[in-house]
Amino acid sequence: QVQLVESGGGLVQAGGSLRLSCSASESIASMDAMGWYRQGPGKRRDMVARITSSGSTNYADSVKGRFTISRDNAKNTVYLQMDSLKPEDTVVYYCNVVISGVYYWGQGTRVTVSS
Repeated sequence: QVQLVESGGGLVQAGGSLRLSCSASESIASMDAMGWYRQGPGKRRDMVARITSSGSTNYADSVKGRFTISRDNAKNTVYLQMDSLKPEDTVVYYCNVVISGVYYWGQGTRVTVSS
């Protein structure tokens, strides 16, 4: 089964930027949609951004214009560029892929935005 490893989280001031990376243990070229989700304490895990194999993207309303998802099939990696970060973006971010109806998740990477 595919393994996903996120990296790039950390502490940043409001208005700053971070780039998250999600490295897959196998080729992502044939994987359709890959995405980033986030989850705060006691809350459900919500979609932040998704990208298909053709490069089509969609975003949660709360991050439109600030976050950009991309994929590099040659590196088996999906990225999330986060700009103009806000304190309310402070949560754990998870990489996701669905293969044959099975959801695969990474271990998560924490993002903290200070005001």
